[in-house]
Amino acid sequence: MVMSGRDRPTLENVAQRAGVSRATASRVVNGSTSVAPHIRDKVLNAVDALGYVPNQAARSLVTQRTDSIALVASETTSRVFSDDPFFAAVIRGVSLELEAADKQLVLMMVGPSGPSHDRVERYATGGHVDGAIIFSMHGADPLPERLSRAGVPVVCNGRLLTQSQVPYVDVDNEDAARAAVHHLLDTGRRRVATIAGPQDMSAGIDRLKGYRSAMQDASRRSIVAVGDFTRQSGALAMSQLLADDPQLDAVFAASDAMADGALRALRQNGRRVPDDVAVVGFDDMEFARDTEPPLTTVRQPITDIGRTVARQVLRLAAGEQIEPVLLLPTELIKRESA
Repeated sequence: MVMSGRDRPTLENVAQRAGVSRATASRVVNGSTSVAPHIRDKVLNAVDALGYVPNQAARSLVTQRTDSIALVASETTSRVFSDDPFFAAVIRGVSLELEAADKQLVLMMVGPSGPSHDRVERYATGGHVDGAIIFSMHGADPLPERLSRAGVPVVCNGRLLTQSQVPYVDVDNEDAARAAVHHLLDTGRRRVATIAGPQDMSAGIDRLKGYRSAMQDASRRSIVAVGDFTRQSGALAMSQLLADDPQLDAVFAASDAMADGALRALRQNGRRVPDDVAVVGFDDMEFARDTEPPLTTVRQPITDIGRTVARQVLRLAAGEQIEPVLLLPTELIKRESA
């Protein structure tokens, strides 16, 4: 049954049931710490018993909090929600953590233009959110630093390419990529190529560094093509690599989506995996175990990354000191493709 406005419990009802003044009930409902714990418990019990729902607008005026966090993606809508499941996994992790904290998620897309950055900055600094999470940054993106200087609590998903003090959560992409390529070399592969990610993103840059480092360790020549973390770009890059060097016998792709595209291109070119060409990806997305053959890949805890970055921004918004850099662990998952 839907209650009418007249039937809904009011703050006065809560105060009466708890045996306190309206002012005391208001302080408890609005999160004040100035109320004695036993009084606070009485008020909260009354809230639960009556099913009282605070007026969010009024609460925001009192507490100066909105209980909302912006998740800012530096991508187009089609890129975020189409070919790269990484984004969906990050958003899922952020959503789970914010839901557990009774916070709202505000998803915002920002393009490369100045006006687009200005729009997000106006919104974030206008008191509409308590903090911001920024992910999928390209190049020397000024937005994290601009928001931080304006007093907005900001945490990034991914290493920044600028000399910024804005905290971030990531994995050690360079070390993980190095380990993946060493696995290919250690299994006897001699001509190991890579399909690198975008070179204006830290993940793409660092994974290419890891590949080059491993190849240098083995005194091998680097063979590089660049994609954009999508299946289509992986297929195109793999075809290009085969045309340039028909003798290559392994490829490290900087994302599972690109690795999946590479597998398709290899089949179309008559190459057997792993007999002719071994393939290793990065991410360990759900589909990686269902590719043909199942994909050897670097597992990064994507959902946990989302949850961690959300926890960090909530701590920052609460006035706590947080670690400037958090690197979560990775693991090489060995399957049939390599």
